[in-house]
Amino acid sequence: MAQATLSPSLRNRLMDYAQLLRINRPIGSLLLLWPTWWALWLAADGSYPAIGNIVVFTLGVFFMRAAGCAINDFADRKVDRHVRRTRDRPLTSGRIQPREAIALFLGLVLASFLLVVLFTNTLTFYLSFGGLVLAFIYPFMKRYTHLPQLFLGAAFSWAIPMAWAAEAGELSRLTWLLFTANVLWTVAYDTLYAMVDRDDDLKIGIKSTAILFGDADRLMVGCLQAMVVVTLIMVGIQAELGFFWYLGVALMAALFGWHQYLARNRSREGCFEAFLNNNWAGFVVFAGLALDKLF
Repeated sequence: MAQATLSPSLRNRLMDYAQLLRINRPIGSLLLLWPTWWALWLAADGSYPAIGNIVVFTLGVFFMRAAGCAINDFADRKVDRHVRRTRDRPLTSGRIQPREAIALFLGLVLASFLLVVLFTNTLTFYLSFGGLVLAFIYPFMKRYTHLPQLFLGAAFSWAIPMAWAAEAGELSRLTWLLFTANVLWTVAYDTLYAMVDRDDDLKIGIKSTAILFGDADRLMVGCLQAMVVVTLIMVGIQAELGFFWYLGVALMAALFGWHQYLARNRSREGCFEAFLNNNWAGFVVFAGLALDKLF
């Protein structure tokens, strides 16, 4: 029997969709996944949360991150052509039409919404509307404020109260302390990301914390990173966590020092590598929490 093969045009089309949704670049999903798992494990009564919640929120992370990429590229389709790193994106180059990006955004949001409706509780359902608003408005903030990274931080952190509500059925002060830590962390690593495009953004009038901080960018990122570490220590104290949690936080702090070294010359390559390395910072904290819960 002859094997079915995709035509070159269909293959290219699927590759364009994958690029639009960043399926080929999972770093954003991982940066969203780790704090979501922090919340699930911290909210759990036992050593690990309900398997159903792990599945629902893991799928939700990937769906919503892909949806966020679609709406982000829709919002930036005219300015991306002026940025070296983004000028060949499918929507910017015309290989995908704006209506297709909107359809993908709506479809992925609907899939995430159905997960919440069918498999979680009423509190999580209500909280999901806040996440939807944040996911939609974030891409447009870079036109109106130098703090779009703060809106991204809120959007990336909204999964924390949602996951907490699904697992524990309520929110607590600890929920919002963890939320605060993740907002600070997101602003720090997305500032490193914005430093990659700062020269292009200045030319076209796009705003960011990298532009706002100017020559104090590395200092401000360092201050934010220090605040993340302190806040996570406070989480550990309030949650009465043990050795492995603090080991994970200490490893995160060491990685933050490495990020400062990578970005020392503010080169595009160094800042981008520092941004990517934040995946490991999120992982070591989760690993510490998981081990602490087990032992």
